[in-house]
Amino acid sequence: MITRSSALLQRPETPGADVTPLTLQSAWQNQLSQAIRDPRELCRRLGLDDTWLPGAEGGHALFEVRVPEAFLARMRPGDPHDPLVRQVLPLSAEGESVPGYVADPLQEAAHTPGPGLIHKYAGRVLLIASPACAVNCRYCFRRHFPYDANSPSRAQWEGSLDTLRSDPSIREAILSGGDPLAASDRQLAWLVERLEAIPHLERLRLHTRLPVVIPDRVDDALLDWLGNTRLQKVMVLHINHAQEIDQAVVEACARLKAAGVTLLNQSVLLRGVNDSVAALAGLSERLFEAGVLPYYLHVLDPVAGAAHFDVPDEEARELVAGLRTVLPGFLLPRLVREIPGEASKTPL
Repeated sequence: MITRSSALLQRPETPGADVTPLTLQSAWQNQLSQAIRDPRELCRRLGLDDTWLPGAEGGHALFEVRVPEAFLARMRPGDPHDPLVRQVLPLSAEGESVPGYVADPLQEAAHTPGPGLIHKYAGRVLLIASPACAVNCRYCFRRHFPYDANSPSRAQWEGSLDTLRSDPSIREAILSGGDPLAASDRQLAWLVERLEAIPHLERLRLHTRLPVVIPDRVDDALLDWLGNTRLQKVMVLHINHAQEIDQAVVEACARLKAAGVTLLNQSVLLRGVNDSVAALAGLSERLFEAGVLPYYLHVLDPVAGAAHFDVPDEEARELVAGLRTVLPGFLLPRLVREIPGEASKTPL
């Protein structure tokens, strides 16, 4: 079984066993491999007292800790309520069974016609380009996703790509995961080369958190294949709080924009992280300073282990109404929920 932990130990070129393994790692791969994976170490580095250890260890047993150093550096030591700490610190609440919170909240298993391929919406398909993430967010809606069955070899990818080739209504390919940028550039260039050979494909979209948590991911090798594809390029970042955007993130965004990438952001509304008008307004302003437009503000997907992050819909609507009074319209994200079986995101 491939877990997010074991996936990082595979050859950088996976999927496919027909390539020569690399002997040298890039700076971002080194940072990825050196991420904190021990809940005790995380508590120690955050300066948290021992009362947080049982919850951290219990939550880790359900969904492992992963925090890269570059992201840890933006957290306030000694403050368990820091908005970045809240996103990565396991709590005992994750082990509570809450009605309505399930392993597959978006029912993605019903929309997986081939390994690594999810087809829910008209005109676009989602490809699981990597099972790994640089950071394990505690509210992740795919924390229970069966990555072992959705990590195709190159031969298996060809079968999934045949689905795209045979359907001229598909105009956009979305690389997701895990995090697609946890895959090597050689692997991603191989995949994108095959996507751009499909005549009716027009857009390439990447949903990623890596340029935020490890800004060094935006290196020359990434910009080479991304900047040279014929496909229109959209990158949807995942940033929940303005504190996540330091100067290194700003510089990474500038390099992506210079390569012709349209940058959008989607956030999740999270209790104790960004559930105030001030926090959400600050995020939108900081995003725009970095050249990123707010896109979606998702209410929490009801995934098992994350109920303590929930913000009720009525409160979410009130927050967005408050945002309208302090932000221009182009900085206002759309408040949405994803409902299984619906043809698109559902506005709230």
